[in-house]
Amino acid sequence: MATYAIGDVQGCFDELKELLEKCSYKKNSDVLWFVGDLVNRGPKSLEVLRFVRDLGDKAVTVLGNHDLHLVAQHEGFERKRKDDTFDDVLEADDAGELVAWLRTRPMMHVADGYAMVHAGLLPQWGIDKARSLGKEVEAALSASDYRDFLKNMYGGKPDAWSDSLTGWDRLRVVVNAMTRMRFCTRLGRMEFHAKGAKPPAGYLPWYETRPANEAPIVFGHWSQLGLRLDPHVSCLDSGCVWGGSLSALRLEDRALYQIGCAGYRAPGEE
Repeated sequence: MATYAIGDVQGCFDELKELLEKCSYKKNSDVLWFVGDLVNRGPKSLEVLRFVRDLGDKAVTVLGNHDLHLVAQHEGFERKRKDDTFDDVLEADDAGELVAWLRTRPMMHVADGYAMVHAGLLPQWGIDKARSLGKEVEAALSASDYRDFLKNMYGGKPDAWSDSLTGWDRLRVVVNAMTRMRFCTRLGRMEFHAKGAKPPAGYLPWYETRPANEAPIVFGHWSQLGLRLDPHVSCLDSGCVWGGSLSALRLEDRALYQIGCAGYRAPGEE
């Protein structure tokens, strides 16, 4: 059995199938970890969702910002953006089932000596604390009144963590860190506007604020950073939808597999 962590698919279903062929993926024994953003910007979000959902416990996907955007739009809390490409999901006969499945995916996954999150973790959070905070969001998304959470999920404030935070503010900070963040200060104040690889003045890439002795973190979300593999962090968003590549990292021996992508979006549209 092998475990493959896979970068942001974003509706690029044909590329995903090609990548799995290159990995000699064995459906009955291997496990796939997806770093989030299964949907949007690429052409086949519906096929991606159905494929990953149908893998059952042979696949784990954490929630990304585009996944939550689909959920919120399906529930009527987000207006369509001009670059959204998940109408195929919204118009499908099984849209409700697929979105309900997506809504109940984890914010973070920890297993086999690795932690996986879509965007990042704040410096005040050890792995165990982060996983616990992620579960608070998961509980809100799974509750019967989950629509109340979706209605209050968006916004850039508060932009820093405090243990005293409660209610929607508390959950919003967790969502923003785990699905949107790229840069933060050493004290955990987040910056949401810069998208390149160079941090704004006073900020650092979030992973540079992490202790070196924790479990390695696998993440995505940051195509302009691109593929980054070191002992502490593995960024697997290599920009498939932007004409880069789709990447898979076999966690047992850190073998890397990639396939080139034609691209469905021009660089700079992100």
